[in-house]
Amino acid sequence: MTTAELLAEGELTVRGRVREASNAVLLCDAAYEGRTASCVYKPVAGERPLWDFPDGTLAQREVAAYEVSEATGWGLVPTTVLREGPYGEGMCQLWVEPTPGAELLALVDAEEPGDGWKAVGFAEVGEGRTALLVHADDERLRRLAVLDAVINNADRKGGHLLPTPEGRLYGIDHGVTFNAENKLRTLLWGWAGEKLTPEALDVLGRLRQALDGALGLRLGELITAAELDATRARVVDLLTTGRHPEPSGEWPAIPWPPV
Repeated sequence: MTTAELLAEGELTVRGRVREASNAVLLCDAAYEGRTASCVYKPVAGERPLWDFPDGTLAQREVAAYEVSEATGWGLVPTTVLREGPYGEGMCQLWVEPTPGAELLALVDAEEPGDGWKAVGFAEVGEGRTALLVHADDERLRRLAVLDAVINNADRKGGHLLPTPEGRLYGIDHGVTFNAENKLRTLLWGWAGEKLTPEALDVLGRLRQALDGALGLRLGELITAAELDATRARVVDLLTTGRHPEPSGEWPAIPWPPV
């Protein structure tokens, strides 16, 4: 039995609710044929309407982000499925327990980042003081920055980064993705304008082919035709420029709150 089958077919038992979330986020157990896994269930009925995304589509976008992540081969999004649950249709995602104290973001009292860090920008920290926001110069984060550029992630916050004791890094909360308009908003701007790695270019080339095949058909069930076309165009643009995107200036570049 795969993890996806367990999440899709298992009986969901609600254990609690993540109250800090803006939408309904329920912590559950999924049990099927003697196997159990902790998971997050986000029912469509608990989604808060947004002005720039169609109502009732965030769960599908979370699943679409997982599908693209799997197509890259990087496995950056926990297993995610669309299913019926105690409160109707919603997305169900494997729960990932992060490593406590893993430092991927920091505020430093300096003009330039230190070794092993990339600068995001200056942030106000109170009483007229500013500090430099930095993120780790980590290949896992760099891969995630590429994925976010493809899926047009409008909300890559620090709290959405989950490093694990096994050395993996996962990104979560992908409900506001795949908009046809450029809405990339992230804390991972440290590579903005830099050349993409050869690995990333190879992955993007394979992704372009997949979007014209099985992956495109799957995404067509989850996002609109215009959004799918825009996803293809973003992949082509990344391959053409060969560089990480830069802030457009048409949309706030950093999410709020950033964590």
